Amino acid sequence: MEPNNQTSEYKFILLGLSENPEQETLLFALFLCMYVVTVVGNLLIILAISSDSHLHTPMYFFLANLSLVDFCLATNTVPKMLVNIQIRSKSISYPCCLTQMYFLHFFGIMDSILIAVMAYDRFVAICHPLYYTTIMSPRLCGLLAGGPWVFSCFISLAHILLMARLVFCGNNRLPHYFCDLTPLLRLSCTDTSVNKIFVFIVAGMVIATPFICILASYVHIIVAILKLPSAGGRKKGFFTCSSHLSVVVLFYGTTIGVYLCPSSVHTAVKEKASAVMYTVVTPMLNPFIYSLRNRDLKGALLKLINRKITSSS
Repeated sequence: MEPNNQTSEYKFILLGLSENPEQETLLFALFLCMYVVTVVGNLLIILAISSDSHLHTPMYFFLANLSLVDFCLATNTVPKMLVNIQIRSKSISYPCCLTQMYFLHFFGIMDSILIAVMAYDRFVAICHPLYYTTIMSPRLCGLLAGGPWVFSCFISLAHILLMARLVFCGNNRLPHYFCDLTPLLRLSCTDTSVNKIFVFIVAGMVIATPFICILASYVHIIVAILKLPSAGGRKKGFFTCSSHLSVVVLFYGTTIGVYLCPSSVHTAVKEKASAVMYTVVTPMLNPFIYSLRNRDLKGALLKLINRKITSSS
């Protein structure tokens, strides 16, 4: 490309998950179904929690926030991919690419921090049950939920401002199905060392640090559960944490591989597979993971559905 003043006119070609037309038709059907399940599942969680006063507790408040973020994270990438497949056009303008990347990082950072906040909530509930309502006050819950929105906004904006200073020329084929940071940096024909350093610092802050905090929380939780006198109490304690641990493994297992592993081990296929996991699969599975093993949430969902059926009949 020619210089910076023409950057806004530049277009990238998103190669997608496959360049085979037959495979793309199958991918369209698969991702459309997954997206519909993601939207319905996460919105049902939000509606169930907001409509049932028994679920107006810190744990469910954070879960509703996580469901909203998961819905937004999937909506940022999947519809664009589906449209590209449907109209047989894979181009995306430079401003649209930066916008998509901004919201990808915004909601991705939110996801990571909220999962850590939920681990802290479980830590307080299990290790300090008598002080739970005092510690997890409405004020603290508001700060723990609202703070990440502000933090994510500034970090994502910093990524975009650093990206906007780069020049792209020659190859505009992006081996991905959305605009992600790492593949974009490879296409730049200017020095990206500042961007890479910032990516590493931010990944340490928003992926490694929350993950370490989660591990520390669960070490204390496991020790506290093992000290319980009854086998039933220990079983209930582990059961309570199992859903959240499943989400931790799904989310951090893929994001650590993408943003913290050396670039030498990265391949386009691995990057796309990991991206599908944390932008599509995890948001889709979270409602099932949290609701299927939670009697209170299942009850609220059933009441919500029955109420809708009754009102429509």
